[in-house]
Amino acid sequence: MELNLDSEVLKAYGYTKENIKISQIGAGLINRTYLLSPISEDKKYILQNINTSVFKNPQSIANNLKAISDYLSKTYPDYLFIKPVSAVNGAEMAFIDNEYWRMLPFVPNATSLDVLSNEKQAFEAAKQFGKLSRLLNNFDASTLEPTIPGFHDLGLRFEQFSSALSATSNELKRLAKPQIDDALEHKYILDYFKSYSHRVDFPNRVMHHDTKISNVLLNSKTFEGVCVIDLDTIMPGKFISDLGDMMRTYICAFSENETDLSKVKIRLSYFEATIKGYLSEMKGILTDTEKELLLFSGKYMIYMQALRFLIDFLNGNKYYPTIYSTQNLDRAKNQFKLLQEITLNDKELQDIIEENL
Repeated sequence: MELNLDSEVLKAYGYTKENIKISQIGAGLINRTYLLSPISEDKKYILQNINTSVFKNPQSIANNLKAISDYLSKTYPDYLFIKPVSAVNGAEMAFIDNEYWRMLPFVPNATSLDVLSNEKQAFEAAKQFGKLSRLLNNFDASTLEPTIPGFHDLGLRFEQFSSALSATSNELKRLAKPQIDDALEHKYILDYFKSYSHRVDFPNRVMHHDTKISNVLLNSKTFEGVCVIDLDTIMPGKFISDLGDMMRTYICAFSENETDLSKVKIRLSYFEATIKGYLSEMKGILTDTEKELLLFSGKYMIYMQALRFLIDFLNGNKYYPTIYSTQNLDRAKNQFKLLQEITLNDKELQDIIEENL
């Protein structure tokens, strides 16, 4: 799809509508994304408009990426870290008509997937996310700025759930009663996390925070891992954020939009591939406490996402896009079913972890 951009945005990066081809790409819900193909250059670029309703302080993204890029270029110069291309004025972003834009190099011969189709893809993706964390093991995570404060704070999400529950209508409470009961019943996950949270060997690390399969590039032919992308949410966090989100999104063949709950099952081979890929990079640096919590990370992230869908339903569907009124409730049902499945398979999943530690 050919389309035009504000000429001032192109000008900020040294281009005009006459010397570049523009097409919109991706189906992301957060940032608008374009592919730029300069007519006189043998390279392409990704141009993104940053959604400031989600990322309130875009400069924090730029600061984080610059700090990490500077560190990696000195310590691991061969690692492919997709850092933004500077604008003509030297800034990491362009600010045009109250909107923030950034340009990134396009990686050739690489692809991103929307859906996993085999275990090798799960292994390679998990390995890439683990590799980034390993390379940043000695980077001071406290120097990074939270780009979405409280993003994976389960305590905050439970407070939001309690507030939504007290403010919602009796009708929505009635519709969601089984899921409200599930949310209260599984509060032990939050309490369990709190019992570990102050251990000295449970560090904050540099985490990606959004490890779905579409956020890693794989070689177009071999499907071997190339690099991690979509780095807006890189910030300090527990390892749970990355591994847990991989478990949540890799181990079931169906997404949170599946309403036939009989299909929400754990694929043991995909779980094993994910664990093997992640631990191939992280096993040597994980602490004893982190190793204790490997399987728990999946429960934490699945429970948190179930809460977030339930919160949005009780609040009147204000955050997640929906196509029917009870979709967020159905998504919460889906995630509570996945949480049930991971609990039912607890011993077998833990055995797989132990075999790979």
